[in-house]
Amino acid sequence: MWIAKHLKLSHAYSELEILTAERTAELQKLTHRLLRVQDEERRKLARDLHDTTGQTLAALKISVAQLQDTCKEVPAALAIVSEVEQLADQAIGEIRTMSYLLHPPLLDEVGFACAAEWYIEGFAKRSGINVRAEIANSRERLPRNVEIALFRVLQESLTNVHRHSGASDASIHFQRVGDAVILEIRDFGKGIPEERLRLLHGVTAETGVGLAGMRERMRELNGRLEIESDGCGTSMRATVPLSTGPRSVPLTFPEEVSQSACA
Repeated sequence: MWIAKHLKLSHAYSELEILTAERTAELQKLTHRLLRVQDEERRKLARDLHDTTGQTLAALKISVAQLQDTCKEVPAALAIVSEVEQLADQAIGEIRTMSYLLHPPLLDEVGFACAAEWYIEGFAKRSGINVRAEIANSRERLPRNVEIALFRVLQESLTNVHRHSGASDASIHFQRVGDAVILEIRDFGKGIPEERLRLLHGVTAETGVGLAGMRERMRELNGRLEIESDGCGTSMRATVPLSTGPRSVPLTFPEEVSQSACA
């Protein structure tokens, strides 16, 4: 009797393990699909902002210029029109920035390296954080899904640096090593408390949506995401294997690799 019960429990446990594995695989597929849909929606929204709202504001500027000619003899009216022109310029700048942050055209046109340099430069200006970047740039494009994943990891990581690290300095390294690419974002801030770091190394809801999204992007590409932190700062490292392409040099960051790689 005892043996029969034990065998029954073992069978039930095995079935539960299989069911759990199936549900986990289905959940991962759904998550990957949601991330792809999110990326496509960002691209569409960025294009719509540029092509519709941006063009409307450009037409507004033309009308304002015509009004300025009409109001030359009326100083009070000219002052109001000039203020409208300044607001239109501000709106055009904000729309352009928002559009590029959603999905930078450089990412599609010339690849991750140049898009990363553009984003890092803008981030440094907006945040006031001094960022030293060493971005290895080559003529060979990475697969589109790899470039998008790396760019989103860069965005999320730098957002976390700005929000949580308290750092005034950060560094970014990107290099191809053998049959893989490695992106590392490091800040020189206060670091992550040990208890919080343990939670981030787990898979609970406490890890946050941003980190979970980065992990899923890496998992879909058979890559990995590593977090290290101490009292001197935090490092986020994304490694993505590439199935094809020539092998490269060992992981070094030579002086010629600089922020001006796209120039």
